[in-house]
Amino acid sequence: MRLTVLGCAGSFPGPDSAASGYLVQADDADGRTWTVLLDLGNGALSALQRFGDPTRLDAIGLSHLHADHVADMVVLNVLRRYHPSGPCDPVTVHGPTGTAERLAQMAGKDPATSTDGQFDVVEWQEGSPVTVGPLVLVPVAVEHPVPAFGIRVSGPSDADPSRTVTLAYTGDTDACAGLDTLAAGVDLLLSEAAYLEGRDDALRGVHLTGRRAGEAAARGSAGQLVLTHIPAWNDPALTLAEAAAVYTGPIALAHPGAVHVL
Repeated sequence: MRLTVLGCAGSFPGPDSAASGYLVQADDADGRTWTVLLDLGNGALSALQRFGDPTRLDAIGLSHLHADHVADMVVLNVLRRYHPSGPCDPVTVHGPTGTAERLAQMAGKDPATSTDGQFDVVEWQEGSPVTVGPLVLVPVAVEHPVPAFGIRVSGPSDADPSRTVTLAYTGDTDACAGLDTLAAGVDLLLSEAAYLEGRDDALRGVHLTGRRAGEAAARGSAGQLVLTHIPAWNDPALTLAEAAAVYTGPIALAHPGAVHVL
């Protein structure tokens, strides 16, 4: 199983990265590569065309419906609908309650951006697994101002396909029971860390700090921690230091194009 970072900027696209977008891929026993897209925020479609194929997605999982996680879904529809080789077959989009309405709202009344025909929307059911080829996605409710889910993804290890590995993507969340469920025993925790200790202490129920992300990784005995969703106005080195103070495993900062092989 492989994780490719498309965009990792927090809350809005930064000068060096699009907003949130991630590809998870795994090969089945016949050698076919299955591809799941997790979120597609502002600008992430550009990176998807560089590091993946927007016409060959097997499923899309949306953590929540804020623009920095879903804005490029409308233009993904345009690419797939009007591709010179013809419209793509519909792809299943898993998301929170209200996903279909939110995508339609962003599309507006322009027929060219209508999402009808390209996206089959299915709402997440807490804890209910979704199978996509060799991958299994499990949505876990987390704490954010809108309905939001983190997603655990299990699939075959690249090094040893007989072994199952798991990554967890937090989406946007503060510390909560769902975060601990996501982090428990995972090989890789892809965790947002938009806030800083000492500056954002009064802002709870929205985002994690690097320290809170590190604490979750430590409690869950995660194999490695990748910090993401860091706004352009934050110093990533501070976020990294916060996490390293409480988590002793391998830590990396997400950056566009990075591939993490499990």
